[in-house]
Amino acid sequence: MSAPTRPAEEQAIRRDLAAAYRLMARDGMDDGISTHISARLPGERFLLNAFGLRFEEVTADSLVTVDAEGEVLDDPTGLGINPAGFTIHSAIHAARPDVGCVLHAHTVAGVAVSCLEEGLLPLNQWAMQFHQRIGYHDYEGIALDLDERRRLVAHLGSHNAMIMRQHGLLTCGNSVGDAFLRMRDLERSCQTQLAAQATGQPLRHASLELCDHVANQYDKWNDSDYGLKLAWRAELRRLGIEAPAQQHRAQETTGSTVA
Repeated sequence: MSAPTRPAEEQAIRRDLAAAYRLMARDGMDDGISTHISARLPGERFLLNAFGLRFEEVTADSLVTVDAEGEVLDDPTGLGINPAGFTIHSAIHAARPDVGCVLHAHTVAGVAVSCLEEGLLPLNQWAMQFHQRIGYHDYEGIALDLDERRRLVAHLGSHNAMIMRQHGLLTCGNSVGDAFLRMRDLERSCQTQLAAQATGQPLRHASLELCDHVANQYDKWNDSDYGLKLAWRAELRRLGIEAPAQQHRAQETTGSTVA
């Protein structure tokens, strides 16, 4: 049975979202069939993974389409979605029209830092990008209560990253690539903090001025979009989805594109 014909914009979003799932699995940031990545589609719809598939099993055509109320509009697998995934993702997509993708993860390092009273410390370059740019949401149990959505949104605010206390990590982005790359930096920040703390040696803290400077540098990098696109293309090449880098250089010169 052939895959359904979809608009080019939706096909690209599906490709990127499926790639993000597989990259999360490849980098050890998945958790069995738990956690979720969602992407916004035109018409107040969004895509989620089918509940029961491991991240490495997710494909562009297996993604489930739901509306803002959690009603399944299209489910090629018949598996439905994780209700907790709907609670978390629907809240943010409804409140933040600027967000194209929401990524939630239960990484060991992320959960460990979420258990620390001090949370994430701006100890290194990765972590400094989140200086005054990360929210904290207190744990309320498995996210099945729809009333929790308003608190999730309030605690995220205008940030694109959040530590969910005693639970895990969450990142947002204008695109799937934006959210994935931010999650990887957040996870690395947590890993590095735990490694530094495990030495038992005094930690070297950066000045507030330096943290502000680095965070602003990251803001400009993300706003430029160019570096972000290059970084996401590089990730897609890990999966064999994108053309080699030298082919991109030729295309930019000639104006041609990759199908």
